[in-house]
Amino acid sequence: MIALERKLGARLLNRTTRSVSATEAGDALLRRLIPLLRDLDETLDAVRSDAGNLAGTLRINCGLGAAAILLETTAKTFAELHPGVELDLVTDGRLIDIVDAGVRLRESVPQDMIAVPFGSDVRFLAVAAPLYIEAFGSPFVPDDLHRHRCIRHRLPSGKLYRWEFEKHGQELAMNVPGSLTLDDNRLMVAAAVGGLGIAFVAEYFALEDLRDGRLVRVLDDWCPAYPGFCLYYPGRRHVPSTLRAFIDVLKRQNTE
Repeated sequence: MIALERKLGARLLNRTTRSVSATEAGDALLRRLIPLLRDLDETLDAVRSDAGNLAGTLRINCGLGAAAILLETTAKTFAELHPGVELDLVTDGRLIDIVDAGVRLRESVPQDMIAVPFGSDVRFLAVAAPLYIEAFGSPFVPDDLHRHRCIRHRLPSGKLYRWEFEKHGQELAMNVPGSLTLDDNRLMVAAAVGGLGIAFVAEYFALEDLRDGRLVRVLDDWCPAYPGFCLYYPGRRHVPSTLRAFIDVLKRQNTE
């Protein structure tokens, strides 16, 4: 750095025994260098991509439902096409800042992000075991849930999820009663199958038990479909070649 300062004839850093900070000239140089370094990074990335030698880690933040869909569809094809890339799916369920990309329901994607839709619409269902319905009856409107045993869902933030219903333009979000609280859709489905109460879960997790008769739908006409998932990422920065390749596979499979 000292040699560069001598060559430029300007001091770039303020140095003390306790700290180092950029001077005004140093800040100006950094602002000019950032676009050049970004262009260099994009050029090297493109060369690696053209050579078919994609490598590195692609990290995507998503919930369990979205991760399951990606594993059944895109992940296998992507791994076959790009074996040198490590796909890291982070499924802690929190709406946190993304590293490379994230997955959310379309209505939850921030407006300043580029969104790539995939998969079909998503439904959340209220489900219960037939034996539970025989013992306690079936709710006919959401308010009936106050007289039922509900299996509640604790979010990663620690808050209880409010069950959301909609019918003929009427929207309801309810804090339901219950003696059991869980933090995983699969556990909630298992609890409902065991007759412990009514669960409100993403349809994906309940499909097999619904098909085999271990669960039945309740309040079905209050559970509409919503627009499905989107992969999203910032549009203001360079898109890594690994992410571009993943998006290509995602788009291709979404149109098949």
